[in-house]
Parts: sequence; C-alpha cells; structure tokens
Amino acid sequence: MGNLLIVVELQNGKIREATLELVSIARKLAQARGDTVKSVLTGQGIDGFAEELAKRGGGDIYAINHPTLACYNVDAHFQALRAAIDACSPELVLFSNTPSGWDVAPRLAASLDAAFVSDCFNIEVRGEERVFYRRLFNGKLDAQLTTKATVTLATVQPGATAAWSGTSEGSVHKLDAAIQEGKLRTRFVEVKTADKGGVDLSKADVIVSGGRGLGAPEKFSEVMQPLAEALGAAMGASRPVVDAGWLPHEYQVGSSGQVVTPKLYIACGISGAIQHLVGMKSSNYIIAINKDADAPIFEVANLGVVGDLFEIVPALTKAIRAAKSA
Repeated sequence: MGNLLIVVELQNGKIREATLELVSIARKLAQARGDTVKSVLTGQGIDGFAEELAKRGGGDIYAINHPTLACYNVDAHFQALRAAIDACSPELVLFSNTPSGWDVAPRLAASLDAAFVSDCFNIEVRGEERVFYRRLFNGKLDAQLTTKATVTLATVQPGATAAWSGTSEGSVHKLDAAIQEGKLRTRFVEVKTADKGGVDLSKADVIVSGGRGLGAPEKFSEVMQPLAEALGAAMGASRPVVDAGWLPHEYQVGSSGQVVTPKLYIACGISGAIQHLVGMKSSNYIIAINKDADAPIFEVANLGVVGDLFEIVPALTKAIRAAKSA
C-alpha cells in the first residue's frame, strides 16, 4: 500500500479533461493494490477547483496557492510539486502527457533520483508490480515496462482512457510551497493562441474521418461534411490528407495527431496505416468503408463495408436524415 499522486492541470478556467482521465487510471491502480489517491493543484485562487476535484475522485487534494503560480512557470511549478511530493511521499506520480507535463516531470524525476516513464497509454497492476504500456516505432510495437525505483513518475497520453465520471469525498489541504522567487529563471509574458478551426476531437462522441481514398480536398465538403452534420459528428482525417494540405493539422487522427476514443468512429477511404490505427482503435465502435477488402482498417473495425464510399456515404447520409425527420 502506498500513495499515488495526480498532478492536476487547469485549462480555460476548468479542470482539464486529461486530469480526470488520470483520476480513472489512479483509482483503478489504487483499487488493485489498496493504494491511496491524492492530487496536487497549483495556481492562484484555486480553492474552488480543489473542492470540485475532491468530489470528482481526486482524493485528498494538496492546494498550493501562490501569485507566481497564476501562470505557468516551470521553476515555480517545480518547487510547488516538489513540496507536494515531499509532503505525501508517493510511490507513483501521474502527469498528463501535455507540454507542461513534458516540461516539469523529467526535472522532478532527476531531482528525486526517480524512475521516469513517458507517454504511457495504459498502466496496470501485475502481482506487486505496476506495468507501464508505451507504443514504440510509431505504434508498430507495444512495450511493457516495470521499474524498481522507490518513486516512479509517468506521463499518460490524453485520450488514452475515459475520464472519471463518478463522485467521491476527499478533503482539501492547503500547502505552503515557500516558492523561492529568487530562483525563478524565467518569467511569464503572455499567451498567444493560434487560430484554430474545427473542434477538439478528443472530446467528440462521434467522429467521421476521411482518408486519401476521397481523392480530392473538395470531397470533404461534398461528401464527408454532410454525413458529419447529419450525425452531429466531428470531422477527422488521416495523415496523408493533412500532409497534402486538404485539411489543417487539428483534424488529424493518429500517433502524430490526436488520439481519440469516441463512441462511434466512421473511417471512409482510410486504408489503416499503423499510425492512424494507434490514434483511433480504442474507439467504442468502429465502422470502416473502403473498396479494398484487404485494407488493414478492417482488422480493427466492428463493422466493415467493402464498396465505393461515393455511393455508400451519400446513401447513409440520406438514410440518417430520413430517420431523423420521421
């Protein structure tokens, strides 16, 4: 039995979905080994978020309020997280595999002389050991890792598991991190947000994706967009589509794009390269439409349709609209 510590992230004025995914993993691991789940939340004016997370599976929350933590600063964040780790002596510390997670987790691991496992898509308990799963060589191989260190830090892919949706009762503890401002080597200047179209695919319940089989960029608006609108779905794409400039990068599903876990994923004209399968094969239900009966996409599909997508997709769109209006 030991402590598991979740590093919480806030985004756009709320607890990040990826943090609630860490809650799911932590609670699964805790149940298997009898561990205790704890979380650390840093920032300024964060008491409300801490109370919320305590009710959403985060366990006991260490809330660290400090003006230097209002905006991300790796040195301040490092000092705050180190204070929380020293306070609860966790065996495992979980970060989201996000820019801030990439930034601070290795620094903490080095300072603690701890093991560090990056970019996990799953963590399981096997006997007395925790097994960390990572994908290698662009998803061609899955590696299973164990560590012998007293403390292990790990980053977990956003979208690798469902967010925790239950309720629980935890408590909030205010922790003084004693941030040493003289040791801050950087300062926050501003946030610049790139112009972005489309939607966040990681949060979509239904995704309709198109691949190189569509043949031309205008086919996305002519064939794919009507189906997406009929289903109330988000639209995605494979890497060749994005590389060709047919759609912006935010539409890309795959190991070098977004990893998604929707309730329904419809792949149209996508052959199923391994990097694409890595990004969508955990979807709850997969429908694949492709004229090549030997396309790898059919190996992960729950329902495969061999045929011309330019005949099948418009017919499917028409049938969905008719069913909705009936």
